[in-house]
Amino acid sequence: MNVKKWAVALSAVLALAGAAHAQQFFRIGTGGTAGTYYPVGGMIANAVSQPGKIIATAQASNGSLANVNAVSSGSMEAGFSQSDVATWAYTGTGAFEGKPKVTDLRLIATLYPEDIHLVVKKGSGIKSVADLRGKRVALDEPGSGTLVDARMVLAAWGLKESDIKPEYIKPNQAGDKLKDGSLDAFFFVGGAPAGAIAELASSGTGIELVPLGGPQAQALLKSSPWFSVHHIDAGTYKDVAAVDTLAVSAQLVTSAKIPTETVYEITKAMYSEPAQKALQAGHAKGKFITKQNAVQGAGIPFHPGAEKFYKEAGLLK
Repeated sequence: MNVKKWAVALSAVLALAGAAHAQQFFRIGTGGTAGTYYPVGGMIANAVSQPGKIIATAQASNGSLANVNAVSSGSMEAGFSQSDVATWAYTGTGAFEGKPKVTDLRLIATLYPEDIHLVVKKGSGIKSVADLRGKRVALDEPGSGTLVDARMVLAAWGLKESDIKPEYIKPNQAGDKLKDGSLDAFFFVGGAPAGAIAELASSGTGIELVPLGGPQAQALLKSSPWFSVHHIDAGTYKDVAAVDTLAVSAQLVTSAKIPTETVYEITKAMYSEPAQKALQAGHAKGKFITKQNAVQGAGIPFHPGAEKFYKEAGLLK
């Protein structure tokens, strides 16, 4: 082999070796800092990072819709999404009606239940969704899954957005406005206890959670199978009584374009013993993040890397 050919061959070998050892960055879109996605996303990023191999970071975002769009565009490698939003994106239905289907969207794991919170001040007289008529109600920001679900809940109780005085702000801002009397109620979809609501309850502002039940809830469960009945225990938030509500699932989604081995390593790391201990100790929702729950209520196809792990674990055939 002449010197020139040898140099080309050597550079090719070195390039391959460099690629094999290159550190990969894995950005995970979460939600607002006062919600549940952000702290849980931070714990997952810490748990799956492997210095010198994969560095995962959790990034604040506007939530489910924003994360799905970021994964689709390649500006994030993964993101948290409500199960309903992920299904709509993949099928081009619901909030994605009339938009191109996100056919590359893939599931890494179903994580934990997300409760629909409807928060009001104690003694407000608001006992049902129907009582929101004419009231000042925050529905969360555009790009959030909360906004989509709040609209569905209002519709199920026979209300349009024009029947309320809507505001499109994050739950921590909504909590401040509820506290000072410039807001009557706010919706938030997130794993209980959610930071903004816990903070509000602990601040001495008496709050209540409005139940979501009855025939209206039953009709929603029938028309939208990603909803489930869920119970928030008394004391989840300081001095707040138990309530029955509806829930969706939080999911970690990615793109089919992300390499199989990368997602396999991340999935495997997330369900390792040290990661599981850290997740359970770090947040009330951590105890739900098990490999058994990961394969429930998929709605969209699993990423081949995640599928490989679950098949090895005997959870998928």
